[in-house]
Amino acid sequence: MRIETCYFCSRPAYPGKGIMFCRNDAKQFRFCRSKCHKNFKMKRNPRKLKWTKAFRKAAGKEMTVDSTLQFAARRNAPVRYSRDLVAQTLRAMDRVTEIRAKRERVFAKRRLAGKRAQELARDRRLVGSHGHLLPRLRGSEKRRLALEQGLDAEQIEELERQANVAAEKGSTVFGKEKIRQRVRVDGGVEIIGEGEDETGMDVDSE
Repeated sequence: MRIETCYFCSRPAYPGKGIMFCRNDAKQFRFCRSKCHKNFKMKRNPRKLKWTKAFRKAAGKEMTVDSTLQFAARRNAPVRYSRDLVAQTLRAMDRVTEIRAKRERVFAKRRLAGKRAQELARDRRLVGSHGHLLPRLRGSEKRRLALEQGLDAEQIEELERQANVAAEKGSTVFGKEKIRQRVRVDGGVEIIGEGEDETGMDVDSE
């Protein structure tokens, strides 16, 4: 049983599945699904569509040079049937698949090695420029962030104490302190203090 490869996206086309298109020059094209067949009829280039393996190989997202890829090459040389040869081939196929999966994981890990640092740097720049839009963090989130930064328990408690003191001073709107103002009769603006209400009378805190 031969498992064909899709002409467009390079996915496996199993027997009895997919579509086979035969051109006027007797060349056969096998497709794994109607999506690939329709894109082929629309004369689209597989290297320009991100969901095809041709694009991933051209973009450097998959291995292109490796010894395990040679085993998948098509061979038309007839071989006499042998039960021992079949059993040995099946064991070799499992071993080759395991080695290829391991090498693909290493390849992907090396390719994405610097992406995490780039994302963190971009996020830090975004927080630094738009930090006033962030909501106030909860205590558990502050504790988690402090642990990621390598702070001990005493420093975490000090940060929480400072946050609580800042929260008691006044409410915040988009990260900034709310300013209560009162318009005077003469047209001026007067800032209301913490210990008085809008009428100007002192408020006793009990």
